[in-house]
Amino acid sequence: MTEKQTLLEVREREFTTTLKVLRAFPKNKESFKPHERSRSAGELAFTLAIEEMINVQAAEGVVDFQKLSQDMPKTMDEIIFLLEKNHAEATQAITATSEEDINKTLKFGTMNLRRIDVMWFMLFDTIHHRGQFSVYIRMAGGKVPSIYGPSADDPGDM
Repeated sequence: MTEKQTLLEVREREFTTTLKVLRAFPKNKESFKPHERSRSAGELAFTLAIEEMINVQAAEGVVDFQKLSQDMPKTMDEIIFLLEKNHAEATQAITATSEEDINKTLKFGTMNLRRIDVMWFMLFDTIHHRGQFSVYIRMAGGKVPSIYGPSADDPGDM
């Protein structure tokens, strides 16, 4: 199995979990913030949707954060829909990128990284933000789903 195939498999597994977490968030509480300096739940979820587009850019060979700007949807359902759309587009872009191209380097912030390393970075960042979001769920009065094992609210599939 190639590194690209491994990345694609892990992305799909983690994406399923991310959707489960976002769907567990209480309805109509997108503006919830655990602290005045924190992002709202909607903003945090929207970040995940936008970050998928960095994978598309990495597959194409140029990451331009300025081109990622767009209006945030109003509801969590709309944000989840956008995330699903962007995830599908990113998966298609990664799949279409040749093994040679996916190992070429690009400028990412102040670093020069292989395209696939940018994609791994974005996956880990998604997992990080999903962890933040699980705390938001509990604080907003929701039930935290099983992520990598049981939670206090969900015994999971173990």
